Amino acid sequence: MAYYETVFIARQDISTAQVEALTDAFAQVIQEHGGQVAKREYWGLRNLSYRIKKNRKGHYVLLNIEGGGPAVSEMERTMRINEDVLRYLTVRVDALEEGPSVMMQARARGEERDRGRRGGYGDRYGDREPREENVSAGEGAPA
Repeated sequence: MAYYETVFIARQDISTAQVEALTDAFAQVIQEHGGQVAKREYWGLRNLSYRIKKNRKGHYVLLNIEGGGPAVSEMERTMRINEDVLRYLTVRVDALEEGPSVMMQARARGEERDRGRRGGYGDRYGDREPREENVSAGEGAPA
């Protein structure tokens, strides 16, 4: 039996319950063709890098699948037909990941939202001290 990881992005204007229903439908297709979904993760509503079909955000979902090629092909065909799915990507892997994915680990640590201090207008050096060559040249000398 082969192992696959599938990530799909659903439209931003559907609810989380509808995303779960979509995920259940895709898992049902896999089970009907002799496979099984080993893990499901909902990564949340996230910003897209660029607009896709007039959407700026999307619901991201990861599925870890144990099954054959026909099961995955049928699931992908169902995803292509469904208008709520913006994009999907399926990759064959040697072994499935145990435990939470990297995305869920980052969310648990709080790294997703904490971007640090960017500095404002006129805040040339942020939190660090100016370098010696800049101080001697008269730039950024402490007052």
